[in-house]
Amino acid sequence: MRSAIAAALASALLAACAPNEPRRPSLQEDLAAISNFNERYLKAINGEDIDALGKLTDEGHILTPPGGRPIVGKAPIVEVTGRSFAQFDVREMWIPEETQVGGDVAYQRGTYDLLMTPKTGGESRAVKGWFLRIYQRQPNGEWWMTRDMFNIDNAPKSGPRAE
Repeated sequence: MRSAIAAALASALLAACAPNEPRRPSLQEDLAAISNFNERYLKAINGEDIDALGKLTDEGHILTPPGGRPIVGKAPIVEVTGRSFAQFDVREMWIPEETQVGGDVAYQRGTYDLLMTPKTGGESRAVKGWFLRIYQRQPNGEWWMTRDMFNIDNAPKSGPRAE
């Protein structure tokens, strides 16, 4: 009996002295967290909520639009996006095709559809394309997009589209 109590006490002491490492989320938990971030980000875009978008944009975020120079940093990205929101009603949809997680960094590849309607009237413009995004796990465990690169599908309507 004494040896059982001594063994239990020794086990408890060893456990208390062991380094306390936080539990790493599972792949499914990471994928769900990235999906949750995307939902909040898209809700801000489609709601034309520049304040919410700003709160979801990392200081080091880099946006690389098609045919343009990279837009580096939170303030310039919020400014450019705010100008778009002032000129257009925006409706955007993302279809992720692949998401890979490696430690505290992940990437996601997919397609998007964007409809921009001028607020002053006029014809809407539909845009389709592909995106590649890089996400980083934040100190609080949330995932945030830190790099956003996309292109526009300019394939001829009658020609084949590479898949």
